[in-house]
Amino acid sequence: MKKFSFIICTNSELYFDECVRYIEKLHIPEGWDTELIEINGAASMTSGYNEGLGAATGDIKIYLHQDVFIVYPWFLYSIKEIFESDPNIGIIGMVGAEKLSADGVMWHNSEVGNLCGDESVDADDKLPDDINPYDEYRYSIKDGLWDVMVADGLLLATSKDIPWREEIFDGWDFYDVSQCLEFRKRSFRNVVPLQKYPWVMHDDGVLNLKNYDKYRKICMEEYKEFFGF
Repeated sequence: MKKFSFIICTNSELYFDECVRYIEKLHIPEGWDTELIEINGAASMTSGYNEGLGAATGDIKIYLHQDVFIVYPWFLYSIKEIFESDPNIGIIGMVGAEKLSADGVMWHNSEVGNLCGDESVDADDKLPDDINPYDEYRYSIKDGLWDVMVADGLLLATSKDIPWREEIFDGWDFYDVSQCLEFRKRSFRNVVPLQKYPWVMHDDGVLNLKNYDKYRKICMEEYKEFFGF
């Protein structure tokens, strides 16, 4: 039996429990199972994800923030179909950028994809009217994919096991850009699916950008070939 591994770094029982509630409501393809890898007290996102990678036994790993809630019930079917459509696809993200910005900041280029913000949606409630009817919408490969250079780390699904660069990105920023570029270095595709309705909600609250610029500069130096330097 094949398996999806959900890998989540957490420091909040409240967020983690809510995240898991949504995961438990997902439809699971026949012949597949799921497992949950919870990483508590990680020193960095990369070290936590590497710990999860080492523990996970799934064919597809889904790295997601504790404050990301998968609201699309057919999510697992969709990412399975995307990976099966092209073995060269390495990463699936929910939002991303087709090109790198000159300063390395992902959202300084136009992003593609779809995403719910921090609206109040409960796993036991119906979704807001503007994104209904989720249960009736079934993803099709015909809807298309965007090829992206980088995808946002709020959720990254992978079909290949490439270690995260914890020796360089030892904090909480640019781990996602780094991982996407590691996949690109190996000639894998990073993609974002066209989503008629957003598949996830991200309740990200207030961002801590204390060390953001430090890791931005490290990223641009480490992957300078992608920035044209």
